[in-house]
Amino acid sequence: MAEAHQAVAFQFTVTPDGIDLRLSHEALKQIYLSGLHSWKKKFIRFKNGIITGVYPASPSSWLIVVVGVMSTMYAKIDPSLGIIAKINRTLDTTGSMSSQTKHVVSGVLFGTGLWVALIFTMRYSLKVLLSYHGWMFAEHGKMSRATKVWMGMVKLFSGRKPMLYSFQTSLPRLPVPAVRDTVSRYLDSVKPLMKEADFKRMTALAEDFAVSLGPKLQWSLTMVTACPTFWWERTSSISTYPPSSPALTRILIASGST
Repeated sequence: MAEAHQAVAFQFTVTPDGIDLRLSHEALKQIYLSGLHSWKKKFIRFKNGIITGVYPASPSSWLIVVVGVMSTMYAKIDPSLGIIAKINRTLDTTGSMSSQTKHVVSGVLFGTGLWVALIFTMRYSLKVLLSYHGWMFAEHGKMSRATKVWMGMVKLFSGRKPMLYSFQTSLPRLPVPAVRDTVSRYLDSVKPLMKEADFKRMTALAEDFAVSLGPKLQWSLTMVTACPTFWWERTSSISTYPPSSPALTRILIASGST
């Protein structure tokens, strides 16, 4: 009971003389520190989201690109091949900016667009590099020249300090094999285990599956691989998984009774 009273930040009692208000400075301090810690975590999460969102570039690289573009503009060099002039003419229609302001805004917009284009180019290049699997088949203790070049390129495009989820947008998607390929591999794997008559029956069933139910399941699987996070959060993480022991027990009982 005493601990419960100590956890209350303030309490008041109504007396004939008025309201008696008592404040707990220690509880108020803990509330303040808890709120401060919560806002620090939100700020860190927001900052990490921005850093991960612009990876493999960095927020400071935006300033470098914009300053570089503005420097070339003041040196009477057009790095945009006429794009900045077109942006400047578009801003002329507003009529609310001076010529100097339009010049600066045009440079900043072009620099920002160039920075975004560089981010997507680096992401695509990193995705292509991460699709290389030659290092998996190299002999132990030896590294080919192609693998060394690949490691250098990955290190170059990965940036200086990648975070936990930095590579999320650069990872190549796992390919979904075609239905015909899956059926063909299945038949090749079960052929040594079946008699000729059973294998012919299984081949007919597999061909029927490839033209009837297979395309529908293939489409569903393609949708899942296109957005796996949404599927996991909406379907798998909230689904119920009954224990397998009762089902297994029923199977054993049924098999024993037969």
